[in-house]
Amino acid sequence: MLRRHLLIALSAGSLALPMTVLAQTYPERPIKILQGFAPGGNADAIARSVSQEMSKGLGQSMVVEAQAGAGGTIAATTVSKAKPDGYTLLLATGGHAVAGALYNNLAYRTVQDFEMVSTITYFPFLVVVPANSKYANLTALLAAAKANPTEISYGTAGIGSTHHLAGELLASMSKTQLLHVPFRGDSASLTALLSGEIPMIIAPPTAVMANIKGGKLRAIATTGPQRWQGLPDVPTVTEQGVTGYDVQSWAGLMAPASTPRAVIDRLNAELQKAIVVPAVKTRLEDMGGEVRGSTPEEMRTLVAGQTQNWIQDVDDANNPKQLMIRKKEVLCH
Repeated sequence: MLRRHLLIALSAGSLALPMTVLAQTYPERPIKILQGFAPGGNADAIARSVSQEMSKGLGQSMVVEAQAGAGGTIAATTVSKAKPDGYTLLLATGGHAVAGALYNNLAYRTVQDFEMVSTITYFPFLVVVPANSKYANLTALLAAAKANPTEISYGTAGIGSTHHLAGELLASMSKTQLLHVPFRGDSASLTALLSGEIPMIIAPPTAVMANIKGGKLRAIATTGPQRWQGLPDVPTVTEQGVTGYDVQSWAGLMAPASTPRAVIDRLNAELQKAIVVPAVKTRLEDMGGEVRGSTPEEMRTLVAGQTQNWIQDVDDANNPKQLMIRKKEVLCH
């Protein structure tokens, strides 16, 4: 009996040993951070800002790689199936929770198939039109949409993105019809707006501020519950008659499920240190974000809660649960 107990104990210890050794020696090689949107966009910029600083504390380089498409779900699928050793991470945005509400056939579960590390930043979106647009404000644009259903289109970074749901929710809550035109990333939708292909886009501040400051574009609304500090004269959607409207996104770091807690804690600690470095914090704030880290548990609560909220919003809007694509939508490349 004693011998059997000893063998069981040794066996359990041998199973735990690799994870213990991994946690003590991690990281031993470069770490890859995948993000699911076009290079140079908001998610890419956030990932690069924090990874450069985190690599100093980790003693290894962190390589940011874009796997764009399907509202970020391609990158999320890759990470969910990666080896849980801390060397393949996901820079997730609010679109991660949106995907859990929109798609019935995801190859992963938005909460259970990931270990959360920490949130990084929270940010609103801007409703933007050309500087010479005939729509002086959002109220005027929505009035035009009511008078001519499906004639007002809006561009976003893609189907299933938070931008997309922000537009769908705006149409639903204002009782209008807005035609969604998805692009492959914010840069592509911005180009279409500047060329006159579409009358407005919904985008994060980092994608449009240079052109707003340069006089080419004009923000007519911000999607958060209060005015954005970067453009304090621009009213919220709620202030312009769509009471209760509130869409904000976030960015945070995730790892595959079953990644050792010691590895998660190491990543969390380095991320918390990185986001308070003045240069990093300023860079994130310049992108329109409110820098705010979290514990892994707090981030898990956020993702689970937002997924449920978006499920309810989709159901309330009577939108089909697969892609919410209207017949007139065109996928632009």
